Amino acid sequence: MRRPNLHSCLFFLVVLISFSAAFLQAQTFTVLHNFNETDGCCSSYPGMMVQGRDGNIYGTTLQGGTHLYGNVFKMTPAGVLTSIYSFDLTHGAGPMGGLSLGLDGNFYGSTYQGGINHAGTLFKITPTGTFTEIYDFANTTDGAYPKAPPVQAQDGNLYGTTGNGTVAVLYKLTTAGVFSVMQTIAGQTYSPLLLGVDGNLYGTTLYGGKYNGGTVFQFSPATKALKTLFDFDTEYSPTGPLMQGLDGALYGTVSTGGTGDGGAVFRLTIAGVYKVLYNFSVTGTADGRHPTAGVVQGSDKMLYGVTEGGGANGLGTLFKVSTTGSGFANIHDFSTATGDTPTSALLLHTNGKIYGQTSHGGAHVSDGVVFSLDASLKPFVRPVVIHAAKVGGAVQLLGQNFKTATAVLFGSTAATTTVTSNTFITATPTAGSTTALITVDDPSGNLTTQVNFKIIPTVTSFSPGSGTVGSQVTITGMSFSQATGIKFGGVAASTFTVNSNTKITATVPSGAVSGKISVSTPGGTGLSATSFTVN
Repeated sequence: MRRPNLHSCLFFLVVLISFSAAFLQAQTFTVLHNFNETDGCCSSYPGMMVQGRDGNIYGTTLQGGTHLYGNVFKMTPAGVLTSIYSFDLTHGAGPMGGLSLGLDGNFYGSTYQGGINHAGTLFKITPTGTFTEIYDFANTTDGAYPKAPPVQAQDGNLYGTTGNGTVAVLYKLTTAGVFSVMQTIAGQTYSPLLLGVDGNLYGTTLYGGKYNGGTVFQFSPATKALKTLFDFDTEYSPTGPLMQGLDGALYGTVSTGGTGDGGAVFRLTIAGVYKVLYNFSVTGTADGRHPTAGVVQGSDKMLYGVTEGGGANGLGTLFKVSTTGSGFANIHDFSTATGDTPTSALLLHTNGKIYGQTSHGGAHVSDGVVFSLDASLKPFVRPVVIHAAKVGGAVQLLGQNFKTATAVLFGSTAATTTVTSNTFITATPTAGSTTALITVDDPSGNLTTQVNFKIIPTVTSFSPGSGTVGSQVTITGMSFSQATGIKFGGVAASTFTVNSNTKITATVPSGAVSGKISVSTPGGTGLSATSFTVN
């Protein structure tokens, strides 16, 4: 019998140990802060934490604080936490939704109780804790008891959802505090609206729809149109936020139902094609059960999320799964000693680490913790609110190491920049910028956005102002180099030539009618200010 080669066995063992050590090092769970009631207590879903311009993490807790009605906190990425505002019932109570970041650098949120009418409030708070109550719900046609923070859209207004059990609405709020109902939605929602890369807002309802299991909907701030993308049936009760993946699809979780009746992770395209990626079981001893908090996606393209129950200790898990549903792994089993029952949404910081809260456990068992996961994900830069701009438009970026950055590129063209701090920069795309990843050149390693940033074309003029079918028209403007289509009065031109980034020559197509000329690129569509006349 042939004996195994000792050197080969030793080599295999060393490789196995090295791989295992690398795997363990690559996924490090750390308790950063133990809440003690005075500085916060008992986070709840959706509990959105958000990264500020200063690189710190801001969030809310449901209870605790000076008056025990909840609070707003600031925490450094290393875990130094400070309570910056405590709710007093008069100005709101129970800020269960968390916060969103606005273009003004301030944070916006909601309370589901308190206020003048005891029906909840909307508020603004600065990074230093200056608080402004913006709106008091009346518990009439405006709904009441908001569970999620408003989010800013590309038009500069804030949008959110609320419902009092009878009336559920999607609302608009100007930064000056003018409130208006946009649409009635299918039912109550706990999910903050997601601003998609297409400029539309996406959200879920907890119930309602064709099967009363909840819905996924799309709302256009431009047209005010509401569209149901999907009706939940076998899987139902989506409580966490939606996340738009690197592939453009929407990802989320439902807390109940599925083949194991313990909830599921799902994928939904904008066109409404739905797929369950992973089903949790109500037993959930190995993988967890009842994912209430949605998912985030790292540079490894994996989805990361939490369950509020199940796992080795029955107190929840932190998991990852691919966008195809393969590669599921239980990364961490929550325990009372280090925090348990995580129900709040995770935050993917631009430093590549994932942050979250638990509603219970830790050094003060009733209060919960803030934790981080270091999964060796790559750091990146993130635009604030907007996903598209014209040349000359300001683009705010969150990240790190900006003070040593040598350039910010939109495609391969350098932008003009204003560096405010090491974690916040404003970049203005210049002529030649294209729809592509934004790259921040830095000696310590370049950083990019996770998805392409869109450069919107601009049509400034055309000549001649009228013509017959078959005649040529010269169109001038900006950001034409990626042009994919030209239309005359809505009719596509079959023949056109991109002469330069600022000039296109197009032939008036058969069937063309008088109307505006449009130029389409991967960054969007630019329209002429005046109409072309077809003779």
